Amino acid sequence: MSDTAKNINPAPQLAPTPLDVAAIRADFPIFSQTVYGKPLTFLDSAASAQKPSVVIEAEKDLYEHYYANIHRGVYKFSQDATEAYEQTRETVRTFINARRSRECIFVRGATEGINLVAQTWGRHNIAEGDEIILSELEHHSNIVPWQMLAEEKGASIRVIPLLDDGSVDMETYASLLSERTKLVAVAHISNAIGTHLPVEEIIRAAHAVGAKVLIDGCQAAPHCPIDVQALDADFYVFSAHKVYGPTGIGVLYGKKALLDEMPPWQGGGDMISTVTFAKTTYNDLPHKFEAGTPNIAGGIAFRHALDYVSAIGFDRIAAHEVDLRDYTTSQLQGSNSVRLIGTAEGKGAIISFVMEQAHPHDIGTILDRQGIAIRAGHHCAQPLMDRFDIPGTVRASFGIYNDRNDVDRLIEGLKKVVDIFG
Repeated sequence: MSDTAKNINPAPQLAPTPLDVAAIRADFPIFSQTVYGKPLTFLDSAASAQKPSVVIEAEKDLYEHYYANIHRGVYKFSQDATEAYEQTRETVRTFINARRSRECIFVRGATEGINLVAQTWGRHNIAEGDEIILSELEHHSNIVPWQMLAEEKGASIRVIPLLDDGSVDMETYASLLSERTKLVAVAHISNAIGTHLPVEEIIRAAHAVGAKVLIDGCQAAPHCPIDVQALDADFYVFSAHKVYGPTGIGVLYGKKALLDEMPPWQGGGDMISTVTFAKTTYNDLPHKFEAGTPNIAGGIAFRHALDYVSAIGFDRIAAHEVDLRDYTTSQLQGSNSVRLIGTAEGKGAIISFVMEQAHPHDIGTILDRQGIAIRAGHHCAQPLMDRFDIPGTVRASFGIYNDRNDVDRLIEGLKKVVDIFG
C-alpha cells in the first residue's frame, strides 16, 4: 500500500435521511379521519400497527381479480394466487436472511408458531427433569405454551430475573444454564417495556450447553433488521400485523434439520402427500406444517407490507424511532407525576409509565377523548408487572407514522389527567 493510500481518511458515515412522516401518513388511510373531532394520534403499534394502502389494495386486488384456492388448481386464477402467495415466502426469507424459503412456515401468528414448536419439537424432546428457561418479561404467549408442556412432561420452568432498569440479569442467566436445559425461549424486544435483549449472547450461551433457542421477534420485526443465520437462532417467530401487514398470518422460522425431524402438528389438506386408510405420508417442508386453506389474501398482502418497510430502510426507521423514544423520555422525566417503567439502555421505541394520581385505564380513557390511542393494562405480561409491583402501565409505542407532534399531544393529554385527578 502506498503512503498516499495510507493517509486517505475513510469516508464519513452519513446520517440516515430523515423520514418524511407526512408522506408516510398519507400512505395510511386511517389517518385521514378524526377521533372525537381531534386528529388521530396512534400510539399502540406494539399491539398492532396500522396498514398502508398497498397492503389494503393487495387484499382487495386478489378478491376482485384472481381469487382462488392455492396449491391445488391447474387453472389460471389458482396458479396466479399460488405464485403470489409463494412470492411472500421468498420475501420473508430475504427479510430475515433465512438460508432456505422452506424454513419459513406460515402460521396464524407468532402465538401459533410458539405453540407449534411446543407441541411438536417440545413433545419429542422435553422429558421429565428437563428445564425450559424463560425471562421475566415474556409475553403470555411465550409463557403459557411452555407451562402446558412442562406440566405434561414433568419438566421445570426456570426464569431469568430482571434488573431494576428492566434489563435481563445475564449473570443469573448463566447460572441457570446446565445440561438439564433443553430450551431457552425469550423475546427479542419486550412488548411491555421495550427492553432489547442481548439475544446473540443468550443464544451462544444456550448452545454451549446443548440447548435450543426460540426467539419471539414480534417487536423486533418492525423496528430492526433480523438475520436468523447470524443470530444462529433455532426458531424465530413474528406476526405480520406488527409489521404493518394483515392480521391472521405470521412466520415460524426453523432450521431445516429441526423442522425435518418434527412431526406435523395438524392434519388436513396441503400437509399430506398420499392418504390411504392404512397409512398417510406427509408433504415436504414447508407444507408439512401448513394444513388446510390458509389466509391467502393476508399472505399475499404480507409481502407488500415487508416490501414497504424494507423500502424505507431500517437505518432510517431506527434513527427516527430513537429520536421519538429519547424525546418522549425527556418530556416525561420532566414531570413529577410520571414514573417510567423500564429504562434499559438501547431499548426499543416503547415507553411504559405509571401516574400515582390515576389508574392506567382511567388515563387511557381520558387520552382517548383527545384522539390519542394508547394502551393501558398489563400488556399480556403479568409476571413483568408483578416484578415491578404494579397492576399495569400506560404504554406509548411508536411506528413510522409518528412524529414529535404526537409526543407533544400525549404530554398535553397527560396534563389533563393531572388537572382531573390532581
